[in-house]
Amino acid sequence: MSKKIKVFAPASIGNVSCGFDVLGLAVTQPGDVVEISLNDSGQVTIQSILGDEGRLPLEAAKNTSGVAVIEFLKSIQSNQGVSITLHKNLPLGSGMGSSAASAVAAAVGINELMGSPLKKIDLLPFAMEAERVACGSAHADNAAPSLLGGLILIRENHPLDIIEIPTPKELFCVLVHPHIEVKTRDARSVLKQTISLQDGITQWANTAALVAGMMKEDYELIGRSLVDVVAEPLRADLIPSFNKVKQTALKNGALGCGISGSGPTVFCLCKGRAEAELAGQSIRDVFLNISLENEVFVSEVNRQGAYALIS
Repeated sequence: MSKKIKVFAPASIGNVSCGFDVLGLAVTQPGDVVEISLNDSGQVTIQSILGDEGRLPLEAAKNTSGVAVIEFLKSIQSNQGVSITLHKNLPLGSGMGSSAASAVAAAVGINELMGSPLKKIDLLPFAMEAERVACGSAHADNAAPSLLGGLILIRENHPLDIIEIPTPKELFCVLVHPHIEVKTRDARSVLKQTISLQDGITQWANTAALVAGMMKEDYELIGRSLVDVVAEPLRADLIPSFNKVKQTALKNGALGCGISGSGPTVFCLCKGRAEAELAGQSIRDVFLNISLENEVFVSEVNRQGAYALIS
């Protein structure tokens, strides 16, 4: 049994516009990396965190990577000592599933080090518990795609019921992260607790049509369905020039454009890399025109999920 491992877990697009809290999509890059080593201490400790500017807790029970390992060891009734080093490549409060990626990478790593007693999908509850620590609710719309890859529909959290949805081969994802932070709690605070029946009907129809578009490889239907009438209208003001960003993306190769998770990252889905590159650059330029620095990530859909890196 190996005593050390390094695992990569990808960023994810939460909600995917119309699928508020029920859809998530994994991208190829960027992502977090977690290094885990076994020892005889009988404790789970975080040795160091790189890339977070000292903002994340080093206490294992308060850090998503540590919580995932602790919960896994509880489940197999082990007091194995574990040391964690977290490479935080995903920005905090970005809307790219940062806390989920750390938890997923840790869960996959400790499972492999312990001889893989659990299937990959069985690791999801540990990452969800870590999400509860991070933001107050044990949701799976980021953790599930980061763990398993692809487009995931979370039909029910309790008991957990997730469905993997196939995606078209030429589907590309664009993530543009403006250098501002939107905390998940703040983004949720602007939402209404109730919606109109008409908005509900529109949202349900778009979510169903998006799933159908993915399965039929109908890119035009995918684009028509990427419309959110529940969260996006209320969160748009949290992202400078969001409406202009969206209009520009749709004119420059994007099938659809929306807010990734709770923001401020903006995402696009496109057919082919060339269209994705064009859409990403157009969004970048809009942000730069208002002196807002940003990063652009263009990738295929990550259909693998988290995986061990070969050192």
